Amino acid sequence: MNERQILHIVGGSSRGRAEQAHLGFGLGHHCETYSNAAEFLQRPPEQGVILARDDPADGGVASVLNELAQKGVWLPVIATAREPRPACIVAAVKAGALDYVALPLKPERLAEALGRIGKDVDAHVQARRKMVEARNKIAMLSPREREVLDWLAEGCSNKMIGRELGISPRTVDLHRANVLTKLGVRNVAAAVRLSVEAQLDAGPAVTQERELAL
Repeated sequence: MNERQILHIVGGSSRGRAEQAHLGFGLGHHCETYSNAAEFLQRPPEQGVILARDDPADGGVASVLNELAQKGVWLPVIATAREPRPACIVAAVKAGALDYVALPLKPERLAEALGRIGKDVDAHVQARRKMVEARNKIAMLSPREREVLDWLAEGCSNKMIGRELGISPRTVDLHRANVLTKLGVRNVAAAVRLSVEAQLDAGPAVTQERELAL
């Protein structure tokens, strides 16, 4: 990314934040640091990229992304950690992080991550907003309704779903009707589209690329 960016460095130690800010300044970007998401959200900015520390003790970067969504902040997020673990990377990507980089940051790796985001930041923001909205709707479903939706997304008929779940096709039909009502859609195709937008099972394939680039 050639243009100057505002980097919002959230979480981690004060020394760690200072190191990241120093590197960001060295690449020509403006940097702001925050001790945690709560401090960042006191006056959430409208522009920039967030470098969020993935700290399991504080709920991980997924918790940060959740707090941002609740406040309507849709800035792109890059997760950071000193020793990224595959499970943490998967969780961060599923939660909506657009990249995951190891600490201490390497100039070329940060530049690559920012460049990838900068190519189409508006599309990233819209995709994340849709993902969160879809997940909020799907969260209203009961466990059984969610199972029915998952099988519908696989293209299964009521009869096939009933056989897999050990219930009658009529019961499947009732659950399907409830799914459509709760999701506020008119047909199965729209419900499946919401399921895809929620990206509840997305991550591993994308994450493998991230791991290789750490």
